[in-house]
Amino acid sequence: MHLLKNLLAAIGLVSIFGLLIFSMQKAPSDETIGKEKPYINDYNVYALEMPMGLNFAGEELPIGNPDIYERMDRELLVNTYWQSNGLLMFKRAKKYFPIIEPILKKNGIPDDFKYLAVIESGLTNAVSPAGARGIWQIMSATGQENGLEINSNVDERYNLEKATEVACKYLKEAKERFGTWTLAAASYNAGMAGIARRLEDQNVTDYYDLLLGEETGRYIFRIVALKEILSHPSRYGFNFNTNDLYHAVPTYSVKVDTAVTDFTQFASTFGINYKILKLHNPWLREKHLNNKSRKEYFIEIPEKGYYSVAP
Repeated sequence: MHLLKNLLAAIGLVSIFGLLIFSMQKAPSDETIGKEKPYINDYNVYALEMPMGLNFAGEELPIGNPDIYERMDRELLVNTYWQSNGLLMFKRAKKYFPIIEPILKKNGIPDDFKYLAVIESGLTNAVSPAGARGIWQIMSATGQENGLEINSNVDERYNLEKATEVACKYLKEAKERFGTWTLAAASYNAGMAGIARRLEDQNVTDYYDLLLGEETGRYIFRIVALKEILSHPSRYGFNFNTNDLYHAVPTYSVKVDTAVTDFTQFASTFGINYKILKLHNPWLREKHLNNKSRKEYFIEIPEKGYYSVAP
């Protein structure tokens, strides 16, 4: 016991001595910060140069405004140094942009709106706390108003092609109402009524003049930041090869105009399992299809050779 007490006392003296040494060390000053000799293989974080000519759908950001500059700088920094998320966006974009881009073009929607889908869902079939679903984060009422079937059996918000068509319809209506693609994009987050009310209350006509809540206030800047980073990966330190990215598995469509009692059995007839069927048809929400109305559905089946399925 006596030895233990002596040992503890010695440890205490060493700790106190160490604290005294630490307290006497010179704190970094403005003159020394950034000039310290880096460690070998040190990880470095750099300030980012603001790109010239930043725009959304051809509508320029007023970067000369110090408030706009700081808000844009924030989103570039956050998304550049959130490296794991950034790499996932590159990987998923390769898989899903080829589906989204031609639908936007067909509907006369600027290509930049594909980045809206990126910030809405991370290009996943996400579910928001408010109940929005799918890559385009469509609410149930909005989807049904625009012709999507949404119930416990089928939810077409998870059908990327159909959901993109609905998003295009909304955005065209918003552009007609507000006059700019920037405000149309903002209304995708806050609603047309919400944006209209704030424009009127604050007596302004431009998104960048609006005082908005956190989410809508960051919305356009987040879109533009992802557009800039995904368009210039090496500029922001992202390194990958084409084969590092995700690629869509080729599929063919099977028309179904009757009920399906068991999708596990249905899938097996095409040499796949239920999980793979669901991966390619996330809009099928149950293991069966009611289809009392004899509606035509098109179910995507992957081409052979892409999945290894146990017999």
